[in-house]
Formats: sequence, structure tokens, C-alpha cells
Amino acid sequence: MFENYELIYDHHTHTIYSHGKGDISDNVKVANDKGLKEIAITDHGPGHHFYGLDKNKLPEMREKIQKLKTEFPKVNVLLGVEANIVDGGNYLDITMEEFKDYDMVIAGYHYGVSKGHVFNNYISSHIGFPSGSINALRIINTNMTVGAIYENNLEIITHPGDKGYFDIDEIAKACVDNDTMIEINNKHRHLTAEEIKIAAKYDVKFVVSSDAHRPEFVGSIDGCLMRACEAGLDFDRIVNIRKKYE
Repeated sequence: MFENYELIYDHHTHTIYSHGKGDISDNVKVANDKGLKEIAITDHGPGHHFYGLDKNKLPEMREKIQKLKTEFPKVNVLLGVEANIVDGGNYLDITMEEFKDYDMVIAGYHYGVSKGHVFNNYISSHIGFPSGSINALRIINTNMTVGAIYENNLEIITHPGDKGYFDIDEIAKACVDNDTMIEINNKHRHLTAEEIKIAAKYDVKFVVSSDAHRPEFVGSIDGCLMRACEAGLDFDRIVNIRKKYE
């Protein structure tokens, strides 16, 4: 079924400016070769202790992108960031004032950040916690995520449900209220098919993303579409795909 669909844009890709394996030019070339209309370079936010982007390199990234727009005129290239969700402030590791430095901002929960309840999330996901503690952690994680959605102008919430326990119901409702898309991620298993079913109860917009950390994976969405199909999701609700030859 999903072989009849093609990707229009990929707004979640990484490069050597965080912990991807290719330069910006490598990602754009693959996007061009695969016929994408648009690609966003969304390296990890600066608050990540191990591979957050260096804000001082943003002018260098912007300059590369401007040159690539000339070299690949069929692909619109955006400079974005995958901000890290944290507990406090505007719930992101970038300030509202810093939004102007990017063409778009997406956000997701990751390990490796301060004020993100990382230790408890890591232990609960890999070793296990009592159910009561898991429920408390689910509330904390959900509140952080919902707070990030309400406090900021986010295009996408990335891989919700990954690296911790989250209430997809509450996240989906917040996305509807704020016109934020919810991601089905090709690199991670979230949203799972069951989580897609939960989110689909609401009038939320779905987006599929490669989350490519290697250039060759830019535009790869087969895993996303397989889970969407398993969940019985109407593909018309996925905003960045279309039927081939329409």
C-alpha cells in the first residue's frame, strides 16, 4: 500500500554539527537525488552535553546552506534545530529569543541534558521502576513536553514516547491546540503503532521523518509508513507525503 506514496519533505536530519556522519552538503545531495522538495538540517540543541550544536557555528552553517540552495535549486534547504526538552523555563534548551536564529524549531526528549530527569528515565527504561514511580515519571515527562508545546512555536514534537514514559493522549491534545505536528520517526520506534492509534483519536497532524544520522538515510520513511499502516491511520493525515503521480 505505502509503496504508492512518496515523501515531499524531510524536516528531521542530522549532520556533523551534532552527531551525524555527513556534512550538510551530503544530506542535501541525497534529498535532491531522492526528489525531495525540501529538507531541514536539525542538529541537536546546544544543551546536549555530548553532541549539542555549537551556536558559534550557526553563521557557518547558514553560509553553507545559502551556497547549496544555488547548487541544488530544486531543494529548499532550511536551517533548523532539534531542541532538547527540559524541565524549567520555556522547557527547551534554546530561549524564545534564539528562535530567530533558525528557520524552524522542532523538539524532542533526549538523554544527555541537564534538568531533564535523565537518570530516572534511563534507569526506568533499562532496568525498571515500581509502577507507582513510573506513573509519577510519566506525569513529569508529559508535563515537560506539553509545557514545551504550549510555551513555544514548535513545528514538530519528535519521537514522543522515546527514552521514557509519556502520556500520548495529553501530548496529542496539546499538539492540536498549538498546531504542532506529531512525528512518526523512522530511526526510533516511536510513535509505535499503538501510540499512533492513541494520537489519531484527536485532530492532530502527523508528519513522518527520517531522523537521518547518515546521509544515505535522508528521506527514508518505510518504517514510519509500516507502523502507520499497522495502526490503520488514514495516510491523508500525514502532511508530508503524497500519492505518486498525482
